[in-house]
Amino acid sequence: MTKNVKIAVGLIYILCLGLILYGFFIFVDVTQLNDYSYIRDKTQFLFKIKDQNPFWFSLLFFLFSIIWILLLGFATPISIIAGFLFGKFYGTLISVFGFTLGCTLLYILANQYFKELILEKLSNRISKFKDVFNKNEFLYFLIFRFAGGAGTPFAIQNLLPVLFDMKVKNYFFSTLIGLFPMVFILSAIGSGIEKIIEKNTDPNFITMIQNKEILFPLIGFFVILIISFLLRKIYFKK
Repeated sequence: MTKNVKIAVGLIYILCLGLILYGFFIFVDVTQLNDYSYIRDKTQFLFKIKDQNPFWFSLLFFLFSIIWILLLGFATPISIIAGFLFGKFYGTLISVFGFTLGCTLLYILANQYFKELILEKLSNRISKFKDVFNKNEFLYFLIFRFAGGAGTPFAIQNLLPVLFDMKVKNYFFSTLIGLFPMVFILSAIGSGIEKIIEKNTDPNFITMIQNKEILFPLIGFFVILIISFLLRKIYFKK
C-alpha cells in the first residue's frame, strides 16, 4: 500500500472516530451518568425518536454498528445498547448482521491494503493456529468466534483470517453464526435493564440480579464462558 493511501485511510479513521466521540459527548454529560433521573430522561428521549421514526432509527443504528466495527470497536456495548433500544430479539438481529457486515468489510479492506502489516505484526503470535484453520477454515473459525476468539480481542479476531487467506463467504457465515449466541445474551441483558428503567425503578446491582430478565441471560453468559473455555482447551491449545 502506498504512503498516500495509508495517510488517507488514517485520516478517514481519525475523522470518523472523532465525529462519533463528538456526537456522544454532545448528547451525554458523563458527569451525570450516576444520576438515575438523567439516564431515564435520556432514555425517554431516545425512545421518543425511535417511536417517531422506527425505520430510520433502526437503519441508522445498523449503519452505526457497521462503522463501529470498521473502526475496530468492541461489540459488547453495542449489543447491550441494541437490546436496550430494540428488545432482545430485534436487537440481536440488528447487532449480529451489523457486526457481521462490519467484520467482513474490515476483513476485505485489511486483506487488500494491510496484509503485509498484519503478517508482520501477528504471524508469529498465531502461527500455532495456522495448521488448525487450514483443515477446515469455516468450522474452526466458527468455533473460534463462539469461543470468544480464544481470548483474543474482538478487533484482532476480525483481522486474523487475513493470515490464512480465508474465503470471504466462509468468513461471513462463520462470523454470523458464531456471534449469534453471545450477542443474543448481551441483548437480553440490555433488554432487561430497559424494563427495569421502564418501571421507574432505580437500578442497582441487587435489583438487577433479582430480575429474571437479567438473571437468566447472566447465567447464560457464564455458561457460554465455560463452554468457550472448554473449546479453547480442546481446539486452541497453546
